[in-house]
Amino acid sequence: MKDALSLHRLLLELQTVHEIVRLPNAITSADELPKVLGLPRSRCLCTRVYADDTRCRAAVIVTAGTWPPETLVAEAIDVETVVPAHAALVNEATEYAADLVSPLMLPEDLTMLVDQSVADGDDVVYTATGEPNTALGIRTPDLLELCPAKPVPIVRALRQVPRNRPEQ
Repeated sequence: MKDALSLHRLLLELQTVHEIVRLPNAITSADELPKVLGLPRSRCLCTRVYADDTRCRAAVIVTAGTWPPETLVAEAIDVETVVPAHAALVNEATEYAADLVSPLMLPEDLTMLVDQSVADGDDVVYTATGEPNTALGIRTPDLLELCPAKPVPIVRALRQVPRNRPEQ
């Protein structure tokens, strides 16, 4: 499984300024980052993975606590339908713990999208590392330079996590 050390090594190799933050409390989901770090949701990112009937198709970077509607993701990647991927499929496809997926070091065949409101930011943001005790702090422009994510204007359509969270 990929973890904070994998990310740290990659970012050092690429000479990218970043910080691996030790969290005061372990998390089970990247959605818990704002509470644990005492930051607004806009500064904490989650990577949502969507699949069709056969495989993971897209990863979408959004603010913590939100899920883009499946129809918008499907339209953005030009497929008929997608749904939030089940944990086992996410684990297998990304090599990260399902609810702690980092937007970095994802498979090349996974289409990357980022909410336009995130892409427009210039702050340091925090995201999961694949581990429950750490987070990655990185400037938004640096993250997006390393992550081949296409900006998509989905902020108005975002929904709260509990409404369509996939069954585990």
